[in-house]
Amino acid sequence: MKVNTQAVNFNVNQELLDFIQQKMNKLDTFYDKVIKSDVFLKVENTSDKENKIFEARISVPGDSFVVKKQCKTFEEGVDIAVASLERQLKKRKAKLRAHL
Repeated sequence: MKVNTQAVNFNVNQELLDFIQQKMNKLDTFYDKVIKSDVFLKVENTSDKENKIFEARISVPGDSFVVKKQCKTFEEGVDIAVASLERQLKKRKAKLRAHL
C-alpha cells in the first residue's frame, strides 16, 4: 500500500516513515481493497506532553475512514490509530459479506 506522509512544521526521519509504512501495510491483511492512505503528522506548540498528533485517512471504494490520535510519541499514535482502523475495516468487510 502506498502511504502518503506529510509532516507539518517539522522534518520527519526515515526511521519513523518506515515504521508508519510497516504498520499501515498490515491493514492490507484485513481489507485488501484500500485505494490510498494519507498520513499527517503534526506537533502542537503546547506545554502538554501529549502534543504529537497522528492523523490517518484511508480511502476504500465508496467510503473513507479517518482516525486522529494525540499522544506523547508518534509511534504510540500510530499503534493506537492502526488498531482503530483495523476494527473499522473488519466491520466494513463483515457488512459487505452480510449483503452478499
